[in-house]
Amino acid sequence: MEDRSFNEVDLRTMLEHARAYRTDIVDGRWVIETRHNRGPWEIIVEPEIDIEILVVITAYPVGE
Repeated sequence: MEDRSFNEVDLRTMLEHARAYRTDIVDGRWVIETRHNRGPWEIIVEPEIDIEILVVITAYPVGE
């Protein structure tokens, strides 16, 4: 996370303020559309339904 200039609190805030979501090209994963530092970001997540958690795969600013 540090190499992308955000921390866990930022990530939780981005997820809380998600604008939209869609399926990812990888089966079972989702793309969360959000904003961070006044710009659009995407977070790739994979729900682990059996243990009721959301695994964050990566997050990145759109356009980079």
